[in-house]
Amino acid sequence: MTQPAIQLTDIVRDYQLGKTTVHAARGVSLEFQRGEFTALAGASGSGKTTLLNIIGCIDKPDAGRVRVDGQDVTDTPLHRLAGLRNRYFGFVFQTFNLVAVLDAYENVELPLVLGGVPARQRRERVEALLESVGLANHRHHRPQELSGGQRQRVAIARALVTEPLAVLADEPTANLDSKTGADILELMAALNASRGVTFIFSTHDHHIINRAARVIWLSDGTVREVPPAERAAAPSFRAAGVNS
Repeated sequence: MTQPAIQLTDIVRDYQLGKTTVHAARGVSLEFQRGEFTALAGASGSGKTTLLNIIGCIDKPDAGRVRVDGQDVTDTPLHRLAGLRNRYFGFVFQTFNLVAVLDAYENVELPLVLGGVPARQRRERVEALLESVGLANHRHHRPQELSGGQRQRVAIARALVTEPLAVLADEPTANLDSKTGADILELMAALNASRGVTFIFSTHDHHIINRAARVIWLSDGTVREVPPAERAAAPSFRAAGVNS
């Protein structure tokens, strides 16, 4: 049997919100295979981002085990997690998180510079990805000179440039208009198909949910798979908490 790209076993994660204890994960166990196009869905506050952060080694569980590419990373010291994230994961955020003083080329190149990749290899990867996301002619534009959709394309190229095991996208269409969001979703689906990169979304955008090959529903710290037949019943699925 193929080894999962990412494996969560009996994950527990609680956090305090004022005087209230939020149970974001109550014994969650999940596996993600290479090449998946998966959405973590649920109402606001259901724990989508918390679970995505645990998958991406940004946050640590209170209990349970996290394995990435077969390696148990649960007890990896905090000072080593940045290198591990740079090796295994690319991240796409709803607020883009680009460096304002760097142009598009430099923003995409940055993870490779931090990873010590040689200059020639950096140039080849960055130029190829800017071409792939349709920004070859905007390589020297800074973020403030780009539209929201173009900024997200830069962020996607940056997420892919390290050739990661998985790209983790947290509400990647939330700050985009519907047409631009649809274009970005098509781009990510095309890159998933052509490059075989695992995409895991945290979202309540029903366009992403309907396009995803696999949907995992989060509610009250628990998860369940949503079968295609249930997703096809769009009104009842949206009524369960997915925004339209």
